[in-house]
Amino acid sequence: MKRLKVRFKLWLNCSDAEGVFGDGKWRLLKAVEEKGSLRGASDTLGISYRKAWGDLNKAEQGLGIALVRKERGGSRGGRTGLTAAGRRWVAAYQRFRAEIENAAQKAYARHMKGLSR
Repeated sequence: MKRLKVRFKLWLNCSDAEGVFGDGKWRLLKAVEEKGSLRGASDTLGISYRKAWGDLNKAEQGLGIALVRKERGGSRGGRTGLTAAGRRWVAAYQRFRAEIENAAQKAYARHMKGLSR
């Protein structure tokens, strides 16, 4: 049998919405910061601009904070970047996810190791 790896999906819900923040929105925000635009981020992630826009709105509405700042285009086009709160969410989620992943790896080793060879 092939060596197994722990994989999981992680997201946060609030009382009135599911999937307010998680791996997908985290990757989207990281890509926005890297590319400087929501269009560039959506292209990089292989999702539609409309989905990216909807995911971003869902996160901002659910969290009650602005995660990105938008600058309308001019002759050089528009720009989108993370707000200070957006950067804090990206960094905190990255640490949170790493800790959860570490705990999952330890639990796997404790409970499942030796069952597959």
